[in-house]
Amino acid sequence: MPALPASKAPSPQRRRLSPADRERDIVAGAVAFFAEFGFDGATRDLAQRLGITQPLLYRYFPGKDALLDRVYQEVYQSRWQSEWETAIADRSIPIEERLKRFYRAYAAVIQTYEWVRLFMFAGLKGLDFNSRYLAFLRARLFERMVIEIRAANGLDETAPVSEEEIELIWSLHAGIFYIGVRKFIYGMPIPADPEADIDVKVNAFLNGAPAAFASVIDRAKPARRKVAARK
Repeated sequence: MPALPASKAPSPQRRRLSPADRERDIVAGAVAFFAEFGFDGATRDLAQRLGITQPLLYRYFPGKDALLDRVYQEVYQSRWQSEWETAIADRSIPIEERLKRFYRAYAAVIQTYEWVRLFMFAGLKGLDFNSRYLAFLRARLFERMVIEIRAANGLDETAPVSEEEIELIWSLHAGIFYIGVRKFIYGMPIPADPEADIDVKVNAFLNGAPAAFASVIDRAKPARRKVAARK
């Protein structure tokens, strides 16, 4: 008796999703895909990974640039919490504690596989993710931090924020971000207790930054007096 032909395994069916859910599914898949392969990854490969056709992907995002912009919004804009800005300015709490609380919460957002790798890939690819986000940080966080550190140390809050002060803030911020680079780019060990590491970094920064801020403000006073005299 001849053997019966083997039955074919049923092909997986595409999930039926609402348009809003389908868009969220595409964005989440794109974040994971580009974090793994970089921004040279092809949209046809992304569509295949998502189990959809490329034309369907383009129905939601008319081109790769539009998709990348949505990835930026998802990873960098939507995860920022405006409450952090309010907390940094809350002078009822010592500045040391404010910075520690902020960076503990912020590190939980940025020290992730997707956040770190997308940021690094964007820089290598020449995308504007980095410049957009860093400008955002300066306007929403760094200048505010300078003023609050000045206030906590009896320094002039009205003097213009200088590039030297911003660079000092960068030194703290970059040190915390670099923990994620060590883990997700270099595959190197990181501190066993991330919050304790943040506390040490903040303490070290605040032990030196106020004196450096005071020096910068003092050096700028003659130039400000000359400008005021000309008015």
